[in-house]
Amino acid sequence: MDIVSSVFGEKSRLGVLLEHFSAIEDPRQEWRVLYPLPEILLLVVCGTIADCDDYEAIVAWGEQHLGFLRRFLPYEHGILGERWLTLLMNRIDPALFSACFTAWVREVWPDRPGSAMDVVAIDGKTSRRSHDRSAGKPPLHLVSAFATTDRLVLAQEAVDEKSNETTAIPVLVERLAAGGALKGGALVTIDAIACTAAIATTIRQAGADYLLAVKANQPTLRNEIEAFFNDAPPASLERFIDLDKGHGRIEERTVTVAREVDWLTGSRHYPGDLRLPGVTTLVRVSSRTELKDRCRFDTRYYVASAALSAQAAAHAVRGHWGIENRRHWVLDVVFKDDLCRLRTGHGAKNMAVVRHFALNLIRTIADKKSLKLRRKIAAWNEADLADILRTSHR
Repeated sequence: MDIVSSVFGEKSRLGVLLEHFSAIEDPRQEWRVLYPLPEILLLVVCGTIADCDDYEAIVAWGEQHLGFLRRFLPYEHGILGERWLTLLMNRIDPALFSACFTAWVREVWPDRPGSAMDVVAIDGKTSRRSHDRSAGKPPLHLVSAFATTDRLVLAQEAVDEKSNETTAIPVLVERLAAGGALKGGALVTIDAIACTAAIATTIRQAGADYLLAVKANQPTLRNEIEAFFNDAPPASLERFIDLDKGHGRIEERTVTVAREVDWLTGSRHYPGDLRLPGVTTLVRVSSRTELKDRCRFDTRYYVASAALSAQAAAHAVRGHWGIENRRHWVLDVVFKDDLCRLRTGHGAKNMAVVRHFALNLIRTIADKKSLKLRRKIAAWNEADLADILRTSHR
């Protein structure tokens, strides 16, 4: 760590990152270690930033930039081979690695998120080519938390092969809460699969508010909310109109909120009745999209525990949609996540976390270049890569 401080002269995001890397347990016997784990992880993160999308490219990049890496750590034995890198990434405990990532994000960005009305979007993504048909192993599905305002990945949790997102989301929420990422009244937004009493309770117990989509998986609740909005006096509702132009379309969204929820939280009970804790606001989003050859109409419904205005609800709903192009699209197109063919051990899970490390670091650079171009420039120019690593977190 002294090497990093002597290079940068201040506590950088890289310095904090290496501190957290040193806390990860090395699965190897100490006397057999030629390549310390922090050196391996630094190589993988730097290589991923520098436009390398597989172990072969990362090792080749490290061999060509060994002098650069030695500015931060000794690398007394140089760069390990691709086979050993694959074996070691497969053996690192993904739970510890994910916890390391979450702790790093919280230390580097201590004030964000967590402020009142910060939107934390939780959504799942599948790495489609990480499946192993011969072994009957499905592709990796990762549930991630994304701070929509700061465009930061906060944490992630892999979905168990024999389970689904509803079991992974509470674990992810609890991890965020333990790190303090939800304090101050953050608003957690999740799609329809999370519209359950258990997940809503977990979010409220974590000190945050929820905004949950209500779709076909809760038909009774959805029909009741739809009927309520259709029959409610206009004076009891608040509206906000949001107009969006671009990509060959014009979309007008009318967001309507209602706070008369006594009928939803009363003493009624019937089989299958959904009892969400602390419901305060009902939201309807009606959209009209003008395309080149047709118009498209859609209506969505949400329940929230926060007392949202119509404008705040519009901001939160749109922020959740942002995870699709600010994280999912970036990982697929810029980091080629869907083309990743890691299928054994913990490699797919750990490399998914590495891509989140790289994504957060690259986004610290405030310029108008695309993320794809920033990666290429970091690969071409060591000074630009150093700028990404040296940024102070204070």
